[in-house]
Amino acid sequence: MKLLILNGPNLNMLGIREPQHYGKENYKTLCERIEAHAQTLGISAEVYQSNHEGALVDKIQEAFFEKVDGIVFNPGAYTHTSIALLDALKAVSIPTVEVHISDVDQREDFRKVSYIRAACLQTISGHGTDGYLEAMTLLYQHLKGANAK
Repeated sequence: MKLLILNGPNLNMLGIREPQHYGKENYKTLCERIEAHAQTLGISAEVYQSNHEGALVDKIQEAFFEKVDGIVFNPGAYTHTSIALLDALKAVSIPTVEVHISDVDQREDFRKVSYIRAACLQTISGHGTDGYLEAMTLLYQHLKGANAK
């Protein structure tokens, strides 16, 4: 089983950018935690981050051809603006869980709108970086159950 952990703009600045919302853990540490959790689950996980919308669309499309089983996606600010990312997720039909480190429903009104949510199994918001691990486990269980049928 292979998961793609996809991160949008500014997530590479984790630990620096607004630590009151996103915590002090840096991006490298998050990636290490994701890799360790993947090993615990006995799966592979590729972590990818881009500040560019088109690069994220390309990566979603590549996931289809590379036979990725599931996507954990924190689209960052593109959550609230990108129909292109929604369309890419719908095109590939890969089970996806939307993740946000902060609780977007408790922040500015514009952050409460998610275009990509319509293409996702679930949204995990406000659980800090642990939300990534929760999303990986959720996808693992979902995919394992789908394969058992």
